[in-house]
Amino acid sequence: MRIYQGVAKTVCMAIGALVLACQFASAQQWPVKPVRIIVPLPPGQGADIIARLLAGKISPALGQQILVDNRPGAGTMIGSELAAKSPPDGYTFLAGGSSALAINPHLYAKLAYDTLRDFAPVTQMVSIGFVLCVNPSLPVSSVPELVKLAKQRPGEISFGSTGNGATNHIAQSLFASMMGIKLVHVPYKGAVPSLTDLIGGQISMLAETTPLVLPHLKAGKIRAIGVLSIKRNPFLPDVPTLDAQGVKGFDMNTWTGLVAPAGTPPAILDRMNSEAVKALRTPEAQQRLNELGFVGVGNTREQFDAYIKSELARWANAVKISGARVE
Repeated sequence: MRIYQGVAKTVCMAIGALVLACQFASAQQWPVKPVRIIVPLPPGQGADIIARLLAGKISPALGQQILVDNRPGAGTMIGSELAAKSPPDGYTFLAGGSSALAINPHLYAKLAYDTLRDFAPVTQMVSIGFVLCVNPSLPVSSVPELVKLAKQRPGEISFGSTGNGATNHIAQSLFASMMGIKLVHVPYKGAVPSLTDLIGGQISMLAETTPLVLPHLKAGKIRAIGVLSIKRNPFLPDVPTLDAQGVKGFDMNTWTGLVAPAGTPPAILDRMNSEAVKALRTPEAQQRLNELGFVGVGNTREQFDAYIKSELARWANAVKISGARVE
């Protein structure tokens, strides 16, 4: 009996070694066909822009075309689920961000993927700051003034978002909860219509990403009264943080990272990480990111894994306090 057990154990070890050898050989040859990066958002949004920038830089290094595949819808769930269920062969990646990977798991009662179980981190590509802006007709120039006005006029000041449960919806709801004020949420289908209505005065305030608000701030169409990150925004150094204006500990931003389906060979993940980090650190990429209002990151797989876990915890608390929930 022991002999048979020994033989069985030896066979299992041999099979395991053979599988690992095959995976290593496959990773060494990778890629032998075009690679796809799924973007769970429409063309033109932040994740799409950074994915296309990265694709153009990495493609020559890999010797294969990198296709950006936009799969928007259902609060990033359509594209994210597609990526999670794709074969873990190194030919599908997801340009996922705070909504897809850190917020949705706490926001939706039923989610077809699990961030930690179904995805393997590659690298965080960029960090993108939020700026709290108001229409110039609103008689406030700071967060304390906004809070004071909101307490004088409860339920009269409206704020926009890119949709129910969106990153900026939860962040602004959290802000209102922490300050004890009552604001009216007006959800939109995307950032452009909400920003258009802020400029037009249909809504009073909006927290939106730096790249989108910068041109309108420079044109004087809207007014910035605070940034949502714990540190000042490098693109708006004169705008104080919410933390510095009395919203202690407030620290919210959005980000985009590259992940792959769980089970993708580590050698492929390492290669993709290496090429992505090198691409992000080129002078051309850095200049383009600065022009767009993105802060390039490019960290290790382990660092990005730890960051995703910390963001899951951070947004769990924010979603709970905000009361946002999507069935």
